[in-house]
Formats: sequence, C-alpha cells, structure tokens
Amino acid sequence: MLRNSNGRRLIVAGWACARERFASVTAERDALRRELFEVTCHRDSILNALNELRADVATLRSQAEQRVAELHRLRDIERARAAERDPAAPLQ
Repeated sequence: MLRNSNGRRLIVAGWACARERFASVTAERDALRRELFEVTCHRDSILNALNELRADVATLRSQAEQRVAELHRLRDIERARAAERDPAAPLQ
C-alpha cells in the first residue's frame, strides 16, 4: 500500500484492477443477456409449436367424437333393421 506524505493511502493500482474486474463482469453480463435472449426465443418457438399441436389435437378429437357419434347412430339403425318384429304386438 502506498502512502503519501500526509500518511493517506494511495489507491492507484486498485483502480486499474477495479476497472478490469468491472469490464470483465460487464462482458459476462452482456454474454448472459445474449444467451438469455437466445434461450427465450427458443422457448417461445417451442411454446408456439406446442400450442399448434394442442389446437390440432382438439380439432382431431372433435372430429373423432363426431365420427363415433355417427357410427353409433348407424349401429342403432342397423340393429333396428335387424330386429324382428312380432306381428301380433301393437306398433306402439
């Protein structure tokens, strides 16, 4: 530690070291910000793809439910046609 004639400490080399450390920390911060931006963009693209898949699944599920309802209706119609009616029984 350097001291001047009054006995006060002189901080000369400390400033250079502090500037180097500040520059290093600033560079690291900037690199982390860039990396965060890249990761955020990647996450957003994955979320968009997931939302598209969810919409597709909902559409396909709705179509499948409609198809099942149609098949059930056709099955009921065929069962009714195949059932033999007792001619002695009243229609209603």
